[in-house]
Amino acid sequence: MKHTFLLGALLLSIPLTAAEKNSLPLFNGKDLTGWTQKGGKAKYAVKDGTIIGTAVNGTPNSFLCTEKIYGNFILEYEYHCDNRLNSGVQIRSNVFEKDTAAKLGNGKTRKIPAGRVHGYQVEIDPNKPDRMWSGGIYDEGRRGWLYPGQRGGDAKTFTQVGQKTYKPDQWNKVRVECRGDSIKTWLNDTPRANFKDDLTARGFIALQVHGIGGKKELAGAQVKWRNLQIKILK
Repeated sequence: MKHTFLLGALLLSIPLTAAEKNSLPLFNGKDLTGWTQKGGKAKYAVKDGTIIGTAVNGTPNSFLCTEKIYGNFILEYEYHCDNRLNSGVQIRSNVFEKDTAAKLGNGKTRKIPAGRVHGYQVEIDPNKPDRMWSGGIYDEGRRGWLYPGQRGGDAKTFTQVGQKTYKPDQWNKVRVECRGDSIKTWLNDTPRANFKDDLTARGFIALQVHGIGGKKELAGAQVKWRNLQIKILK
């Protein structure tokens, strides 16, 4: 019985590898065809099959967004981020063409300006070593931290695991699984977020270069993505 329990726990801790089969590249590896930039004016470029985002002074958060919309999927990618930056990957995200009072649940609403990217963000958090919530979920432009936060997760434990799991100055691997109201993430094969939320079922995927405010010394700092793969789920 003990061995059965340990085997079950091990299986829960290892992400499924279904995305390795029948998955498709999220970009063509050559240029940004199929993507469009929204928000700020950070620079995006492609080199050697890698998307490179470069921070620009005096501009808000920038997002390189897929033109396609996705609902249920398994997304896998690798990123390499300057440890001074904050970044992330948007999933099930959207923009409104005009200012909109969006419903947030429990009778609450929030005014979202026209053109403002909003939705779930898989966090890239190297510039917060005392927090290190990489792989957590932040609700960009709407409710703030969901996991750890409003949808569960112990912040202290999440920090401790993040500090052990994140690889500074190296490529880090992420897996995201969205099925119905379930959202799960893994960082370097370690489970991170796992919660349910039904506010947004579909949206684009976007690569964020966070605004750097008045920190001019961060201009030119980069975050990179490669091996972006997606498998559509029914």
